[in-house]
Amino acid sequence: MRRLYSTFAHGLPGLGLLLMRLVAGVALVSEGAISIVGGVSAGAAITHVFAAILGMLLIVGLWTPIAGVFVALLALRQAFAHPANPWSCILLATIGIALALLGPGGWSVDARLFGWRRIDFRDRRK
Repeated sequence: MRRLYSTFAHGLPGLGLLLMRLVAGVALVSEGAISIVGGVSAGAAITHVFAAILGMLLIVGLWTPIAGVFVALLALRQAFAHPANPWSCILLATIGIALALLGPGGWSVDARLFGWRRIDFRDRRK
């Protein structure tokens, strides 16, 4: 992960990335939950469970580049499968690609696990 991003954005850019992750994640989790509770076929249920898992990964900011790419692929598949109103799927795919390219931001599990650490070499024997 560290090789993908030289730094994890903090401050307002980090807040923007957090908001993008939250919007995409909540949309995926809620859509998956509504579809599964509503009763769908087994194949569709697997897709919705996968989308909900991707949404949870985006919410916490874990494996964000991988989750973003899969979100984009699922959203584009959905846009072509149901072309009546593809714009919400295209928007979700765009957010997924943007998160995969920009990274999760400073407020994420990825930043805690893979972010740069500061090592302090001061003498502590005093």
